Amino acid sequence: MALNWMKVDKVSFNSLLLLERVQLTWLPGWVDEENLATALRANPAVEWFMRHKCPEISSWLDKVLSLPTEAPVREAELAVLSQLEDLLVYALDPDIYDAQPFLNWDNRELTELVDFAGKTVIDVGAGTGRLTLVALEHGATVYAVEPVANLRAFLLQKTRRQTLDKRLFVVDGLITRIPFADKFADVVMGGHVFGDAPDEEYAELLRVVRPGGMIVLCPGNNDKDNAAHKFLVETGFQWSRFEQPRDGIKRKYWKIV
Repeated sequence: MALNWMKVDKVSFNSLLLLERVQLTWLPGWVDEENLATALRANPAVEWFMRHKCPEISSWLDKVLSLPTEAPVREAELAVLSQLEDLLVYALDPDIYDAQPFLNWDNRELTELVDFAGKTVIDVGAGTGRLTLVALEHGATVYAVEPVANLRAFLLQKTRRQTLDKRLFVVDGLITRIPFADKFADVVMGGHVFGDAPDEEYAELLRVVRPGGMIVLCPGNNDKDNAAHKFLVETGFQWSRFEQPRDGIKRKYWKIV
């Protein structure tokens, strides 16, 4: 389903040259392969970039390019760009994401769970800083973990404008590879990051939080009793519902370790 955050018909297919290696690893199973085959045949520089930036998807690209295709080139390009719209927004203009109405939920959904004053906090998948800014404004030192370089730069610039950057450290990393020592933080949090590999993700969140600290996922899930919800409840998380503007009811989860 199209996000409609930006007009992809105004976007060059060469914008895919801005994707990170980790983002390229997500493409198998995400994009329509026939449309991608048509688009890559017409854009050999993008194919070359993908293979050299992320060699582990080369065999998948071989399979994709073996497919027979009939779609007009620009039609195929637009189909691929539409499927990757969020990644393109992060690469081209993070302000577009940062202005989305669904981010305007009540900060008390977070601050009523956590006393941030004086705490060391890791924000995993920090993005444009929705959770990071709340923690900084309430006195925490925040280590924002974000795999997309353009989002890391955006977050630094945003906090500098608000003179909050002295207690912010922005680093590359993933929820499955948090670049800090064991028991590093008082609070580990993330929004819209949990659920692709629950066992591995939870183990890493647990590793970096101190005994007596908290793991907070806000938002942690859609309002569904799905596999992620079942996993979190079974591992001792409490949860409640809250509303994201224009995006409906979500669930947040928290646990004292």
